[in-house]
Amino acid sequence: MVDKKRNVEDWVRLAKEIGFSHAGPLDPKTLKTENWVRETCSSDKCHAYGHNWTCPPACGTLEECGGQMEQYEYGILLQTVGILSRSIDYKAYMKTEEEHKVCFLKFIEKIKSVYPEALCLGAGGCRICVHCAYPGPCRFPRKACSSMEAYGLFVTQVCRDNHMDYYYGPQTITYTACVLF
Repeated sequence: MVDKKRNVEDWVRLAKEIGFSHAGPLDPKTLKTENWVRETCSSDKCHAYGHNWTCPPACGTLEECGGQMEQYEYGILLQTVGILSRSIDYKAYMKTEEEHKVCFLKFIEKIKSVYPEALCLGAGGCRICVHCAYPGPCRFPRKACSSMEAYGLFVTQVCRDNHMDYYYGPQTITYTACVLF
């Protein structure tokens, strides 16, 4: 029998070794779906709403997403923090997002080798394929990940409720993901 509580500490340590700026335990009981977060998705600013399997409405209703998250006992928050050279620094945004994605994909591979049914929620929509196959079959259903926002989670509140900072000072950008198991 695996001591999952101790195991969380091991996963947090691994996340930091992989390259995340911050990692810490997440209590799935703190996760609350918010209609207004999902409504933000429907404004389609990222051009993925209704065009991607991991985004609304294809990722499921808020009730379905909430029900799925309720099945898990443990979780981990994962963050990558980038430093901006000025208040709007697209190169730093893109570089930090790419670093976060690379670390997240490595972490997913590791945790799913032990917990194949782990729920991995990223920062932003799935970016495995340049163009999602939606509405055709997903090309990588075992790798595809919805975002925390697609599941109706207000990331700042999730961090706050789990004793992790979200804001690391002026001229920083933070990408946050979580894994439930």
